[in-house]
Amino acid sequence: MEAKQYHGTGKRKTSIARVYLRPGMGNIIINKRDLDDYFPRETQRVALKRPLELTGMEGKFEIKINVRGGGIVGQADAIRHGITKALLQYNQAFRPVLKRAGLITRDSRIKERKKYGQRGARARFQFSKR
Repeated sequence: MEAKQYHGTGKRKTSIARVYLRPGMGNIIINKRDLDDYFPRETQRVALKRPLELTGMEGKFEIKINVRGGGIVGQADAIRHGITKALLQYNQAFRPVLKRAGLITRDSRIKERKKYGQRGARARFQFSKR
């Protein structure tokens, strides 16, 4: 019998992470690379493990992640969101804990588009009277 697999998709800015949880020893593989290899900074590793720590599930799942788009910080936040959604699929009782920590809500902030007749999204061309 095959072990049950849980899936969650996390997004942040332009980063999209597909997260697969399977019962196991606690290995985290991101784009076929080890966690420490993919995220050299400790702050990003701690941030994406936060949902696991809050629910007490650290070391109980093999986590396979495919992530693309955006930068390193956006990818870490997208992975965290994906892990949260996969944990909710595993057990809905985790919802109040994760909700209180603010991990369920997607961070919807994205870059504002450049407008015509302006230099940027909000910056105008310099005004001259003459």
